[in-house]
Amino acid sequence: MIPSARSAVLDVPFEELGEADLVVDAVYAGGSFGHSGDDPIGKLLPGTGNQGGFRYAGSPVKGTVRLAVLYTSGGAVDWPDHLDVETGTFTYYGDNRTPGKGLHETPRKGNVLLRDAFARSHGTAHERESGVPPFLLFEKAAPGRAVRFRGLLAPGGPTLAPDDELSAIWRSTSAKRFQNYRARFTVLDQAYIPRAWIRHVLAGGNPLEGECPEAWRAWVESRVYRPLLAPATTVIRSAAQQLPGDPAGEAMLAEIREYFSGRETDFEACAVAIWRLIAPATGTVDVTRPSRDGGRDAVGSYVLGPPAAPISIDFALEAKCYGPDNSVGVREVSRLISRIRHRNFGVLVTTSHFNRQVQSEVYEDGHPIALVCGRDITDALRQHGRTTPAAVRGWLHQSFPLTQ
Repeated sequence: MIPSARSAVLDVPFEELGEADLVVDAVYAGGSFGHSGDDPIGKLLPGTGNQGGFRYAGSPVKGTVRLAVLYTSGGAVDWPDHLDVETGTFTYYGDNRTPGKGLHETPRKGNVLLRDAFARSHGTAHERESGVPPFLLFEKAAPGRAVRFRGLLAPGGPTLAPDDELSAIWRSTSAKRFQNYRARFTVLDQAYIPRAWIRHVLAGGNPLEGECPEAWRAWVESRVYRPLLAPATTVIRSAAQQLPGDPAGEAMLAEIREYFSGRETDFEACAVAIWRLIAPATGTVDVTRPSRDGGRDAVGSYVLGPPAAPISIDFALEAKCYGPDNSVGVREVSRLISRIRHRNFGVLVTTSHFNRQVQSEVYEDGHPIALVCGRDITDALRQHGRTTPAAVRGWLHQSFPLTQ
């Protein structure tokens, strides 16, 4: 049964989980017994388990996984799983998170599952049909042990090179190094997953039968990605939405502010480096000398097109190393607007936030300006492995050494 629009936005009671379809962004309630049986995923998908980030029916070692669940709590700041709802790209980290173990030597064998699924995703249609299980994404919700269903995942993506889909990355803790996987999936354009198909797949049936979702069928048969694209409709962010909202993130921004305290104009080079993390196609950038109003500017290029025949679009960048209570206002943005020439764009990076008036004027008047706030900075740093205040401090000292 296809749920109504009303039921799709309400919690599905714990008692009804065994009969429920999976609806994108619907919340599925947990139990109230006070033990692991309260986990809703175990009731929604019997046989996949009720603990951990990787859950599945079957065996990764034997290559018999029929259905896989990726669960993210959002609490592992060192491993920042991330769903880009606008592009449908989901980044997930594997389960080797402590030194002393090989990449694939984890108790749940989650990294084995990732390795084999991504390898087979580039094989024949038969290899995808028999060797790549459907992946279902859930994230922690409220209250209690409730979860939110975020979609049906296929390994890889339409714009990703194979090396970018699954990468073994290095991390360190207590000066000990180890590897873990960073995997990128695509959320397929499938609004709901029918209960009949879930039962069919869990029972070992052919995943292309039993009310198979069309988006999954297209991916298995032709490796065609139909991503669930959800362009943002709300472009005005509150101050709280522009700041990290967690102690570790706030401490990361504090490290940046403290490092450039008393020499805020030197923050410009750091802002350029942050912008490169967000926009990796950025080309050459020149940082200018301080202007009369005490600010420092940068001018650069953003590269588009094939490597053999690229084109560049120029941009101007300004940076404001402000405290969390000091917002960027109209005066600062007006200065940047005045510097943008025809067919150029602007970037304004701040360790604080932009007030509502600034955001309204930029978007309503159609100014080509990217507004990068404190939360954007911490998100970018975390996505690139700098997940703690100490890591940020080390990055600052190495990348922007103090000059005498």
